[in-house]
Amino acid sequence: MADRQVSWPAAAPPPPGYMPPRDLPPPPMFTGLPPRPVYREPHPVTAGPVISGLSATTVWFVLFGSLGDGLGSYAWWTIGAALAAWAVSVVLAVLGDRGVAVGVAVASGLALSIAMFFVTTHWITTLDWPLW
Repeated sequence: MADRQVSWPAAAPPPPGYMPPRDLPPPPMFTGLPPRPVYREPHPVTAGPVISGLSATTVWFVLFGSLGDGLGSYAWWTIGAALAAWAVSVVLAVLGDRGVAVGVAVASGLALSIAMFFVTTHWITTLDWPLW
């Protein structure tokens, strides 16, 4: 049979001066380095300007879309309105409010997608390209 093992002795306390005193605060980390930079957007995009850009562009596309009397003219009016809206969006992004530029770009992309969906659906069902 195996011999019986004796238990380990209890750990002795560390010698004096080995552990730091508990009442001192810890030293700050990286004291020799400069503070980390904080990058903030100088003109943050908020929901209000985005919604105003969306609503103004929606009115823009409703007015231009109502000028067309058929699918082809509706699509061409929408393409022209989208090009103008994208130009305005670029100017707003560079010189004006970027939130409004985002709203204009999103609404014009959505309106152009809807118009091209109708053009593609007509083309698939009738085999007639309506933009000629």
